[in-house]
Amino acid sequence: MSLLRSVCVLAVFMTVFLGVGYAQDKKTFPTDAEIDLLLTQADRAMQQYKLLIDQEETQLGKSEAVDKDRQVIKAINLAVKAFRTRPQGFNGPLGFSFFEWLDDASRNASLCAFGAENQSTLSMMAGNIDRAKELAHFAQSCLDMSTLIYTVSENAGALYTRYVEAEQELAAQGADVAQRCVDVLKKNGLAPQK
Repeated sequence: MSLLRSVCVLAVFMTVFLGVGYAQDKKTFPTDAEIDLLLTQADRAMQQYKLLIDQEETQLGKSEAVDKDRQVIKAINLAVKAFRTRPQGFNGPLGFSFFEWLDDASRNASLCAFGAENQSTLSMMAGNIDRAKELAHFAQSCLDMSTLIYTVSENAGALYTRYVEAEQELAAQGADVAQRCVDVLKKNGLAPQK
């Protein structure tokens, strides 16, 4: 009887380990290389975004929005540093937070564009054409940055979605194997231990 249980437990472990290997062969889970590419994209975007935030403070003045933007950049940079040492850490809760921070940065850059465009319009109405042009150019820079970060965010979202789907599939496979083992044990008159 314990031989049957041992065989069943061995079957469960083999299915789980083979399932993980099979999922990775199919590249169902994001690979280290894919995560590393995302990190490179995010790092480069944040370097450019930091310069834009400095320019925003110069153009529009110090504000709570600028402080929040710097906090988002700091969070993304910390996550990039952590994922560089352990890329598969992306495949978990911190990966979702990373995606959200990128989304926040994209939205904040878009808000920067909106604010600069409003200031440009006010400058135009006040007759300060040079300042209006300067702010309109800055608004376009903010919009371009928003688009860049949004593209990186889309990549992060796609990788994280793959992780979640692969995790669900693996969990379903494990539950199926466990149920089959329980069925075999019941069929052979062995009640599962609780």
